[in-house]
Amino acid sequence: MPGDPKLPFDPIERASELWTKHIGDPTSMRLATSIMRVQQLIIAELDAALKPYGITFARYEVLVLLSFSSTGRLPLSKIGERLMVHPTSVTNAMDRLEAQGLVKRVADIEDRRRTFAELTPEGEAVLAKATKQIMSIDFAINGLNAEQQDETYDLLRNLRSSAGDFSEG
Repeated sequence: MPGDPKLPFDPIERASELWTKHIGDPTSMRLATSIMRVQQLIIAELDAALKPYGITFARYEVLVLLSFSSTGRLPLSKIGERLMVHPTSVTNAMDRLEAQGLVKRVADIEDRRRTFAELTPEGEAVLAKATKQIMSIDFAINGLNAEQQDETYDLLRNLRSSAGDFSEG
């Protein structure tokens, strides 16, 4: 997350000091606020890296998910389920990706209520270039070595699990 610091101090640390003074133990507040801020910083850097390809990271995730499909297509409902986003977000992403010619919607001939999404050749080309770009900036994960990244992942996975994000089945 390169660039000049926006403030001459750590605003979360300052908030922590004020929290302690006015409310009490800042531990959970400080961590939650830090997680949310890191998410903002990472998304901003990823979106900037993908801007030359006309996509955001959210749309990049749709392209990647479609590329991982064994059949080359997925129902729109599965995309939302796998990316853990609201159906409206999937529709919005699909509208934009389809307008760019990167994906196409295909009606399910066996169930007319279902629509599939599939990558177009142009979508595959953009995905390949975008993936090289994302990999070149290491997914905007700066400041942590591989071991620290694994440790952080494990800690965040525990948070997601305890929040009911997935089952260990």
